This record gives sequence, structure tokens and C-alpha cells, in this order.
Amino acid sequence: MITAVERGLPLCRRPFREIGKQAGISESEVIAALGRMAESGIISRMGVIVRHHELGYRNNAMVVWDIPDEKAGEIGRRFKTFAFVTLCYRRKRRPPVWPYNLFCMVHGRERDVVLAQVEELAEGCGLKDMPREVLFSGRRFKQRGAVYSPAASVI
Repeated sequence: MITAVERGLPLCRRPFREIGKQAGISESEVIAALGRMAESGIISRMGVIVRHHELGYRNNAMVVWDIPDEKAGEIGRRFKTFAFVTLCYRRKRRPPVWPYNLFCMVHGRERDVVLAQVEELAEGCGLKDMPREVLFSGRRFKQRGAVYSPAASVI
């Protein structure tokens, strides 16, 4: 059953019923099993993977910030209050080449709008003078969710 979920839910009114048919169990058994997996930590979350490019969002930028470590958590929580920030996370710095520790993603249809939103983010969070880079995507390689079983990794 986990393999069926990894591949993505069927696009129908009752996807768990369809998964149950494939696994030889009922819809309610699928839902209960997924609930148990979530409770035990096997599954941390389920969500939608939006293929932004197909929706016309072709100006997508990862904004990387050099934030004092003691403020990164607070700033990350402030970033999530902006509707146009779709992803935000921390990473270790890799000096001297990579000084950035806070990353956020902004998707947009127009490059100028994305840049204006980055400025709004900087101004709204008091980061106007904080070092940052706006890295626009040039090419997509892969867009998919987590894979835990070997059978699901086959394309």
C-alpha cells in the first residue's frame, strides 16, 4: 500500500478506495493504515506536489539569506506569514564559499513581481541590509515526493 501512495494518489473522487482495490482491502482499512503510519512516525505528512511550471509559474526563485544563527528561527517563522513564500528552511553554512543559512522559495509568473516580493519580504522582516542572493531556476530536473520502497522509485 505504501508503494501506491508514494506514486501519488489516483485523480478520482475516492482515491483511498482505488488504492484499497489495488491492495485488496477496503477504503476504510487504507485510511486506518495511513493513520497508524502517521501516528507511529512512518509517514510524517501527506501533501500535494504542485508542478508550478505547468500552471504558468516560470519565474521561480530560491532566495538565500545570511541571517545571524540566533535569529534564523524567528525570521523563518516571519517568512511563513507571507503568502508568496512557498517553502522555507535552514541549512548549514559552508564557508568561505557559501555563507547562507536560511532559504525560501518564491514562485511567480513574472520576474519583476518575484523581485518585488523579495523586497517586500526583506522590508517586512527588517532585512533590507542583510546579505542575500536571489537564484532564479533555469531548468527543472525532478519534481516528486519522498520514496521509501524500491518499487516506487521505478519510473
